[in-house]
Amino acid sequence: MIVLHCTELPDLDTAREYGERVRYPETGTGNSGHYYLDRDGATELWVPENRVAHHVHGFNRRSLGIELVNSGRCPDWYHSRHQAMLEPYPEPQIDALLRLIAALAGRLPSLRSIAGHEDLDLSTVPASDDARLEVRRKRDPGEQFPWPTVLSACGLPRFKPQVGRETASGPSP
Repeated sequence: MIVLHCTELPDLDTAREYGERVRYPETGTGNSGHYYLDRDGATELWVPENRVAHHVHGFNRRSLGIELVNSGRCPDWYHSRHQAMLEPYPEPQIDALLRLIAALAGRLPSLRSIAGHEDLDLSTVPASDDARLEVRRKRDPGEQFPWPTVLSACGLPRFKPQVGRETASGPSP
């Protein structure tokens, strides 16, 4: 499965700094997708496809993470009144995404679906401005992401887990 994310950070350099922070001492790794696509379509491989990247809890071993540089809710990720993700995804970035998905589909015959981080991580956290309120932990790639265009062009179905059928190792077959 491909899992689409947005960095929810202002630029690629900040995303790299964040991704290189060691969060898992046992492996010396941090949170990172496999690929990063900048707003201009520049594409970088950060984690080889044959390695596990920490990008979505419970699905890492069975997915490739693609991060799209986009500010999302930055810097107020969990503020209850700042949950809209308003930055559109530029055409060069979406074009690069579609080329990458086509290349992955050509190399990886087991690739069967695509999901947004928002489809897989449904957890909530206390709002930063009022702990009595809960907000979604992950909302990416968000409401500005052109799902109809991407799904039509890539030919992969959008994966949506069925509640109660997921395990820590990923989706049920």
